[in-house]
Amino acid sequence: MEEIKLIADTKDLRIDSWISEKLPEHSRTYIKKLIDNEAVLVNGKKVKSNYKLKLNDEVLIHVPDPVKLDVEAEKIDMDIVYEDKDILVINKPKGMVVHPAAGNYSGTLVNGLMDYCGDELSDINGVIRPGIVHRIDKDTSGLLVVAKNNMAHEKFTDMLKAHEIKRVYYAVVDGVIREESGKIDAPIGRHPVDRKKMAVNTRNGRRAVTYFKVMERFKDATLVEVRLETGRTHQIRVHMSYIGYPVMGDEVYGRRSRKIDTKGQVLHAKILEFVHPVSGENMRFEVDLPDYFKEVLKICRE
Repeated sequence: MEEIKLIADTKDLRIDSWISEKLPEHSRTYIKKLIDNEAVLVNGKKVKSNYKLKLNDEVLIHVPDPVKLDVEAEKIDMDIVYEDKDILVINKPKGMVVHPAAGNYSGTLVNGLMDYCGDELSDINGVIRPGIVHRIDKDTSGLLVVAKNNMAHEKFTDMLKAHEIKRVYYAVVDGVIREESGKIDAPIGRHPVDRKKMAVNTRNGRRAVTYFKVMERFKDATLVEVRLETGRTHQIRVHMSYIGYPVMGDEVYGRRSRKIDTKGQVLHAKILEFVHPVSGENMRFEVDLPDYFKEVLKICRE
């Protein structure tokens, strides 16, 4: 169980709202559940979720450890781009979930990895995410790296924090971008109203930086190359929507009226480059655009 101690820096604000702002990784519903279960104490006493804070209140939050679930190995076809004793590089297809989560415990990349690798996966991220260093969304295709052991995983984690892993995506976005290139530097955090979404959040967000370059323009869409400096949840999708050019087909952050049925966002992790965590060798991987992406481009060009 994790114990978090906070000191109220405001007054007259509901405690459930305040805690969800301070801990954006948890939804307000989850925070309310903790309060109802008496896992939140104010000055040593239990309170209700509508309790109004007083300045300098001492708030103690007990966050229970996540429930470990049995994830079963499944034989799943995977496009393995590279493999050695320490790492795997995989080209994930559109529509595949990376790791199990509520309501989705089978058919994920992790289920396939467990069958393919057996016990040869790092366990730093627990039973739900063995080997998973970074992830891409279900409807995003392309490259991601998997750690087979904890040493490789820890090195990758350090590289991610230091922005030493180069990740380049291709995306088709709605609208015609006039600039040749650009930089988006806007913090990302939980959406202040819809806690299932992310948003540019200057109050509680974490720094997020995205670079884009126009590759081709169409009548009402643009093909862009996008490079991540940071790696926030839904970063490309949030940032491109924020500047007015959402990723085509994005059902969460995109435009509702669509001329092309893309079945999810047209976003592909095309290039992955890093220094091997054990050998120190510079490694660069690039995969072709998948068929669904090429089909969208063909329609746009026509």
